[in-house]
Amino acid sequence: MRAVAIGGFLVGLALFGLVEWLARREGSRIPTLGEVCAYVMRYEVGPVPVGRIGLFGFWWWVGWHFLAR
Repeated sequence: MRAVAIGGFLVGLALFGLVEWLARREGSRIPTLGEVCAYVMRYEVGPVPVGRIGLFGFWWWVGWHFLAR
């Protein structure tokens, strides 16, 4: 079962790399990861930077579930 999970993460990482590569081609309409993050971080509701809080929460969740031991 562990090998299936590791294989799934590797497939996801390969797909992420493929989409990023496709986004960086000349004339591509696919946004890069940096462009998506910049768009999300600009989102605000009044004076509250909701996008920044959401992105921080996402990275906290990733770190908690995958990097903490």
